[in-house]
Amino acid sequence: MNDADTEISSRSAAGGAGRGASFADILRAGAVLFLLGGLIVFYSVVQPAFLNLNNLLSILQAVSVVAILGVGVTVTLSVGGFDLSVGAVAASSVMAASYAMVVWGLSAPATVLFVLALGASVGLVNSLLIVRLKVPDLLATLSMMFLLSGLQLIPTAGRSISSGLILPDGSKATGAYDPAFLLIGRSGVGGVPLPVIVMLTVAVAMFVLTERTRIGRLFFATGGNEVAARLAGANTARLKTLAYVMSGTLASLGGIIIAARVGRGDVSSGSSLMMDSVAAALIGFAVLGARRPNVFGTVVGAIFVGVLLNGLTMLNIPYYTQDFVKGAVLVGALALTYGLGRRTA
Repeated sequence: MNDADTEISSRSAAGGAGRGASFADILRAGAVLFLLGGLIVFYSVVQPAFLNLNNLLSILQAVSVVAILGVGVTVTLSVGGFDLSVGAVAASSVMAASYAMVVWGLSAPATVLFVLALGASVGLVNSLLIVRLKVPDLLATLSMMFLLSGLQLIPTAGRSISSGLILPDGSKATGAYDPAFLLIGRSGVGGVPLPVIVMLTVAVAMFVLTERTRIGRLFFATGGNEVAARLAGANTARLKTLAYVMSGTLASLGGIIIAARVGRGDVSSGSSLMMDSVAAALIGFAVLGARRPNVFGTVVGAIFVGVLLNGLTMLNIPYYTQDFVKGAVLVGALALTYGLGRRTA
């Protein structure tokens, strides 16, 4: 083989490698979107009712709370933390909203403000534990989760809250749900449920905050290298505090939507919210090859989980297998993203 043939062979080999890397990059970046598209096509073929507009809107309505909580988790991930108490905050907010109206007789605006302040307070306590007392974030928020799970049962002695609730002292609650409050979870605009509009508003606002503002860049700088960010002049303690307060407030907003949709304070209303919101935030790492927390990816992750579970339900797949399927898809998406990324780095 002469020099010219050798050069041609080398160029061909380089070109083949380049094409291989490009295909791997596309596959890695679009893994979740490809899986989501595949799920939609599969469900549409085996169950045509899946593509019904009402069913698609019901999916978005079902994932709205998970997406809002997942966005809160994403913000804490961006500063290098992890908020595991979001599910408990949302569940406590359901009970707090119900208690405020049924027992205290508060109006809808007062109840909303009270519950949002409650969520922000929980986030502030979390940040104090983590930033001031140096408790590891997982331990602090896990402890808060157990605290809230127990605390929400005490005022009603473990009973769910609805009109005519019998209180622990034997008296009967005289309040009721404010009809204006119920509109938050049961009304819509132009056929689009209000919870979906709230979810999209939160997602856009938080996307702009985290991706297009100086505070967002400082969030990621703190999460990437906290010491370097602090030496560069960033107040990392204040940034982490802000992140956990935002996460608690968003979790309480999710609780408000659940309470307004259900119309009662159910003690088991937040049992799966933590797992689903964390799953959405982690799936977000794999969306478009971001490999970092991001609001857009989290919303896509929440929709992915919603589509997956809705389709499994329509196909009459037993409920006890759905968590396994959800976990397997999450592991597969992350393995595909990080595995291909490592080989092509």
